[in-house]
Parts: sequence; C-alpha cells; structure tokens
Amino acid sequence: MRKLFLTVFYSGLSPKAPGTMGSIVALILGVFLLQYIHESTMFLLAFLISAIAVKEINKYEEEVGEHDSKEIVIDELAGMWIALSICGITPENIYYLAPIAFVYFRIFDIWKPSIIGRIDKNVKGGWGVMGDDIVAGLAAGITTSGTYYLLEKFVF
Repeated sequence: MRKLFLTVFYSGLSPKAPGTMGSIVALILGVFLLQYIHESTMFLLAFLISAIAVKEINKYEEEVGEHDSKEIVIDELAGMWIALSICGITPENIYYLAPIAFVYFRIFDIWKPSIIGRIDKNVKGGWGVMGDDIVAGLAAGITTSGTYYLLEKFVF
C-alpha cells in the first residue's frame, strides 16, 4: 500500500520522466475531483496528503536507504493540487487553466529557483521530498493566477 501511495498508483515507476508522469496523473485526478469538490477542499487535501506522505517517505527512505527516489511522486500530486486549488480555476476555465498550471508547476519543479532549490538541497527526509514541491505548487498557482488575470484583461 505504501508503494501504491508514494508512486501515485505506480505512475512513478515509469521508466521515462516519472515526475512528469506523476504530475500528469495528479492533474487528471485533480481535474476530476474539482468537478465534485471545492478548490479549498483540494487545498486542504493536498496538505493532508503531504502530512501523511512525510511520515511514509521517512519510513520508505529508512527501508531503501535512498533520499528522494525518483519513483516517489506523491510530492508531485501535492504540488499539482496546490497549484490547481489556488490559481482561480472554475468549471468555465478548467480546461485551459489546468494545463497552464501543469506547465508552470513542471517548470518550477524542474528548474527549482530560489527557495525551492534550497529546500531540495538542504532539507532531508520526508519534508525535503515534499517541501520543494509544495513551494513549487504555490509558485505555480500564483503564476497561473497572474497569467489568467492577464489573459482575461488582454485576450478574452
């Protein structure tokens, strides 16, 4: 069960780009869930999952002796859901705003600017694995919100 949870239904076991695959699965699950729950509920779910994940990642790392294994993608789910929950997504804009949030999240998660990179390098254990993606999700959500504002003002 731990591996199913940490790999987000085994998407993290993808031989190519496991983080991107985990993010795609998280995006699909997130878009589906947003049809039934409020964004604030998704935000809280992301943090609940993060708290559980920290504990499970600590156990997993102790068992395998490796920090931030590529197959662990529950951090991508948390970050992606945070981005989706704070970007201003609605049923009317979900199909174009969700892909924008995905792209920004992947950019911040791969590039790791500023504090995101410092968390990734300096924080150990479960909080190190989850922390950089939580902050990347916040940055992606804010950036997506800004992009949405500009699109609404100048394009639509």
